[in-house]
Amino acid sequence: MRVPFFYGWIVVAVTFVTMGIGVNARTFFSLLLSPIVDEFGWHRGVTAGAFSFGFLMSAIFSPLIGRLMDRTGPRTVMESGVALMAAGLLLAPLTSEPWHLYLTIGVLVGAGSVCLGYSGQSLFLPNWFVRKRGLAIGIAFAGVGIGSITLLPWMQVLIERAGWRTACWTLGLLILVVLAPINLLLRKRPADLGLQPDGDAAPTLDSQRPTNIVDRAWASVEWTLSRALRTQRFWWLALAYFSGLYSWYAVQVHQTRYLIEIGFSASAAAWALGAVSLIGIPGQIWLGHLSDRIGREWIWTVSCLGFAICFLMLIALKHAPSMPLLYLMVIAQGFLGYGLTSVLGAIAMEIFEGKHFGAVYGTLTLAGLVGGAAGPWITGVIHDQTESYALAFWIGMIVSVVSIFSIWLAGPRQIRAVAGQMHRVKPS
Repeated sequence: MRVPFFYGWIVVAVTFVTMGIGVNARTFFSLLLSPIVDEFGWHRGVTAGAFSFGFLMSAIFSPLIGRLMDRTGPRTVMESGVALMAAGLLLAPLTSEPWHLYLTIGVLVGAGSVCLGYSGQSLFLPNWFVRKRGLAIGIAFAGVGIGSITLLPWMQVLIERAGWRTACWTLGLLILVVLAPINLLLRKRPADLGLQPDGDAAPTLDSQRPTNIVDRAWASVEWTLSRALRTQRFWWLALAYFSGLYSWYAVQVHQTRYLIEIGFSASAAAWALGAVSLIGIPGQIWLGHLSDRIGREWIWTVSCLGFAICFLMLIALKHAPSMPLLYLMVIAQGFLGYGLTSVLGAIAMEIFEGKHFGAVYGTLTLAGLVGGAAGPWITGVIHDQTESYALAFWIGMIVSVVSIFSIWLAGPRQIRAVAGQMHRVKPS
């Protein structure tokens, strides 16, 4: 397929839309919680457990999705995600017992979300760009923020006016009608269309493309999952992913409740959560672009420091509740912290690039999802034991620092240089 511009930007656009709908279709469960509890009278823990169960399903399916990507490419993975998520949302209105919710919202929507979300997209999108990899991923993943401020309010209005079942049916049909056709446009890598990354011209016999490879011995290895598992870099990267997502979800899940407990109104707490997603849009794009200039480790560091500052501001807000501190918390979490998404896939690819990347990255994603599940759970347990979030938030700060050290020890800069650091590459 020939278009008057680089086809990679079509891939970015499809990913943008897919993320905007697919990721927020999973977040949509938070809007369903209250009406389902009100209708059936189930305990909140039992009902909310469907979301946690879906998170577990995401973790279980991640390595499998990676292998499927290696074998069949993104169209199969994305269309499978569309089918699973749409089926879960279309069947959820038939719920009459808790296990129905666990099967539909948990298993089907959870499994579909790992295909359509950050994990699935990071398996192929980095292939399309090298010099502009961070920028392209940042733009594509910013679709989540756009979806959160457009799709979720619409769903809330629909729930209030027509009921939660109608909202589920509507979202399920939207996924089928919009995402099923556009994801047929995806290709795994530029070579599938006879193109080069970034839209570059094919090298000729008289010209040689500058390489970004710093460690040629490492880059020459065909990285299978079993080989990757035997390296220290893999485990440092797994620890960085675990601790990074631990911090992310620990604050995201608990901040609204915490702000209300320390004296903020429910509307102010809800505004803070929405503002984080909104301000995360320019943050992801700018930090992704900056990572192409100064390196992925620096952006990971800035993002983790953003979460550390966020935890610190939450602690400070208890003692001195004020809107300026709340604004600072929102900026640190959204503009800085959400920058992690723009380099998640890029870092792994620059270390373990190859035809088995899907299996490697899918397993790394498992570590991240375990961290994402552990953060909210451990934070909640600590609160229950101490009747305070203070210790949990201090632990969140420590975990953020651990993530920073881990990413530098994994060292993607030691394997492949970003565009702005090409001067570090010695000519062959």
